[in-house]
Amino acid sequence: MSGVAPRTPRELLSERGELDPDVIAVRVGNEVVDLLTPIDPGASFTVVRRGDPPALDVIRHSTSHVMAQAVQRLFPGTQVTIGPAIENGFYYDFDRPDGNFTDQDLLKIEKEMRRIIAQDLPFHRKLMTREEAKRLFDGMGEKYKLELIDAIPEGEEISIYWQGKEDKPDTQWLDLCSGPHVPSTKHLGVVKLTSVAGAYWRGDERNPMLQRIYGTAFATQAELDAHLKMLEEARARDHRKLGKELELFMFHEWAPAMPFFLPRGAFVYNRLVDFVRELYTEYGYQEVVSPQIFDRRLFETSGHLPNYRENIYFPATPDTLDHLSEVMGSLPRLHAEKADISKALDQLREMTRRIEAVAQKPMNCPGHCLIFGQRRRSYRELPWRVADFGRLHRFERGGVVHGLTRVRSFSQDDAHIFCTPEQVKSEIVSFNRLLFEVYHAFGFTDLSIKLALRPENRVGSDEQWEFAENTLATVLRDSGIEFETLPGEGAIYGPKIEFHVKDAIGRSWQLGTIQMDPVLPDRFGLEFVGQDGGSHRPVMLHRAILGSLERFFGIYTEHVAGKFPVWLAPEQAVLVTVSERQNEYARRVQADLRARGLRIALDDGPDKLGAKIRNARLSRVPYIAVVGDKEVETSAVAPKTSDGTDLGAMPAQAFAERLLAEAKPPRLSKTQ
Repeated sequence: MSGVAPRTPRELLSERGELDPDVIAVRVGNEVVDLLTPIDPGASFTVVRRGDPPALDVIRHSTSHVMAQAVQRLFPGTQVTIGPAIENGFYYDFDRPDGNFTDQDLLKIEKEMRRIIAQDLPFHRKLMTREEAKRLFDGMGEKYKLELIDAIPEGEEISIYWQGKEDKPDTQWLDLCSGPHVPSTKHLGVVKLTSVAGAYWRGDERNPMLQRIYGTAFATQAELDAHLKMLEEARARDHRKLGKELELFMFHEWAPAMPFFLPRGAFVYNRLVDFVRELYTEYGYQEVVSPQIFDRRLFETSGHLPNYRENIYFPATPDTLDHLSEVMGSLPRLHAEKADISKALDQLREMTRRIEAVAQKPMNCPGHCLIFGQRRRSYRELPWRVADFGRLHRFERGGVVHGLTRVRSFSQDDAHIFCTPEQVKSEIVSFNRLLFEVYHAFGFTDLSIKLALRPENRVGSDEQWEFAENTLATVLRDSGIEFETLPGEGAIYGPKIEFHVKDAIGRSWQLGTIQMDPVLPDRFGLEFVGQDGGSHRPVMLHRAILGSLERFFGIYTEHVAGKFPVWLAPEQAVLVTVSERQNEYARRVQADLRARGLRIALDDGPDKLGAKIRNARLSRVPYIAVVGDKEVETSAVAPKTSDGTDLGAMPAQAFAERLLAEAKPPRLSKTQ
């Protein structure tokens, strides 16, 4: 701070004559601040206007407050929890005691929201002490807000936002909130409530189930219409829907959030792994297989146990569980006898210690440190690139798991590079080339790069983080790669470069990452013998391209709408006969194509041709090759693509050559 009392952006802009009607906030560094929140008068800032990209999150956040106001007007007794802006919209979680929200309710809420917006209600901000805020929300019967207030760290500001006119109490509504918000509801655009879903309070299935209303808001109707069209397309492409229709994968309540890949899906899954493995050979990686369960000391050493414990599975032996059950069973008797239970409590603590004595790995990096450190290594062995497709397990709360994109059991195209500090730049450049090669094969051409910086919860010294962050930023700049910084988004042990792709309908997904880690080599005491004969500490790079294979499977299925390319599809073509007269010839063609390594299905059943073609299209096979009398006479087939494009009759040999050419993943040219 400059030593001058903070002032609001509204005051500063007004003094400068720059408070234009379309200004809704300011940007101070990387933070968007509304016009009501005081800032350092000496700080540099830029205005955020209603049509600017950063304005959309502010508009959506304020719209969520208007939605909550409308809900409590229409459904008295409903309690509010949290209502943030999210990518492509907003949501608010409600505890409604008198029933579930219906589609008709959403229409009523939308109507009330438009009425509130039209009233041009100003937003206000007020700071409160913890005691004042608790008295306020306790008097309102908002128990969830009391819990949120208790969770605010000591010394942190507690702010209340309310919208409404000061002389009209019936227009007012308030919430515990840190902002930012628009100056008034007139700045809010067009709104649409899209769905209702269940959501556990704080994402924990042990807590009450709430009702989450999703919505979105845009500055113009045209933007909203385009977004709604995208949502309709997204529903049609939903990997959970396609996974069932195409028999790719399934879930079962006896293995919650752990997918089963069915034969067709397992083929695609394994082909993904094989494709990456083929490139690993070319780029100098070596693959290892590492254990599933480790002594807890591994994760204590790495720093994951204190920082990641809530996501780790701790397997227990039958002996430990039997003893635990025995001790627990003795407690009611000891209590009834008014006996000393201190011994039993000591036993329970010991049982807990035993249960946490071993842990199932949630990541591969600590194990790879053990492999590197198992013998003395020379600088001549570096860089050492070690890959691992081992299965990982992470406990995710029931409220956050989602199809394949958030599961508890998964594998990654995970690898770690141990190198000298001087090799870091060339290794990142090489990794970028590999990553672009992979994304080219999958048709992801719209990429954005982000540099995630040190989080609040981290291991390592500030000096180590400074070195790592500066190194990654320098590599990106020297490579001519444009990037955005993400403060606080790095991994616990180092900063990372994130690679975000846009799918076929414009949604952004974070896939690849490379993280520079100067911390784990220190914690594990890793060394190599340098050219000078002395011991030196290697740098460790954590990297993934697809990330979780399960998550990538879901994202890519939606990207291609279930229409996998020839090189990845479970069946590359299906032959369909017009009648049984062509069956013998079609079987010979199928055998010939299979002998050439192609994956060919045949429908020579009694159904009519139209039904056969329809069934093949529903399976989204890349090619449907019709075989009729004319094709038999000329040793040909008549293929169509999955979207119905008729390629005309061609010799079966020519069709085979076409499939063989497309059966190879696309490669980048040397100049790309």
